[in-house]
Amino acid sequence: MPRLHEVLTALDALWPPDRAESWDAVGTVCGEPDAEVSRVLFAVDPVQEIVDEAVQLGADLLVTHHPLYLRGTTTVAATHFKGRAVHDLIKNDIALHVAHTNADTADPGVSDALASALDLRVVGPLVPDPSDEKGRRGLGRICELRHPMPLRAFAAYAAERLPATAQGIRAAGDPDKVVTTVAVSGGSGDSLFPYVREAGVDAFLTADLRHHPASEAVQHTSLALLDAAHWATEWPWCEQAAAQLDEISDRHGWGLRVHVSKTVTDPWTAHAAMTSTTAGAPN
Repeated sequence: MPRLHEVLTALDALWPPDRAESWDAVGTVCGEPDAEVSRVLFAVDPVQEIVDEAVQLGADLLVTHHPLYLRGTTTVAATHFKGRAVHDLIKNDIALHVAHTNADTADPGVSDALASALDLRVVGPLVPDPSDEKGRRGLGRICELRHPMPLRAFAAYAAERLPATAQGIRAAGDPDKVVTTVAVSGGSGDSLFPYVREAGVDAFLTADLRHHPASEAVQHTSLALLDAAHWATEWPWCEQAAAQLDEISDRHGWGLRVHVSKTVTDPWTAHAAMTSTTAGAPN
């Protein structure tokens, strides 16, 4: 049975912490380096529901994509939900480790997992890592559809292939536009529009698209947009990451039991479609 520091060394080799953005907070939040690890849980968010799941599962290590303390803190008092999470983890001997932007740009990374969930063929990174001589690391991915389809059909296809959320998939652009190439980026992606335009793809699938950047992108080009829930675009990474750790465990004979949380931690819980007959709508 491996020690925590051995497992974390393996995870850092997959997602080197020095490749995280300067503003990010990745790495180990809590955990005893010499503690034995037999069961690992992967999840997107280090929220209370996931902590409770780790406790019930008997996990020794919780690995999340999103940081618990992205902007730092001066307290871990249990009077706050983040402090409560830390208290519950430590009381139950569960370590917490975060791989965020260092997992976004890895090879394979978060966007590779998103492309795989959609059965897209990856051509290369959307924003290449200049330090990667092989040209495979970087942010986002440029992809090709196995079978071109209209935007409306691709949106429905994405809604079927990605984890279900209240938001579903929103699309912008001509619904009949045929999509052959698409850029994908797990998580918030509207800062990547300059790279998407340069790539010359038919569509861009990401999350958290804001009104003004999306409006400008559609007005200035024929680019189609698909906006999914942030959580849904990053959850496939959990399965990919778990498979990577499984492979490492087998290679070292660790015998780890690796799990992926299926708890939906997207914050939105309901969706009501609006129609032209809604009170107050323009005629």
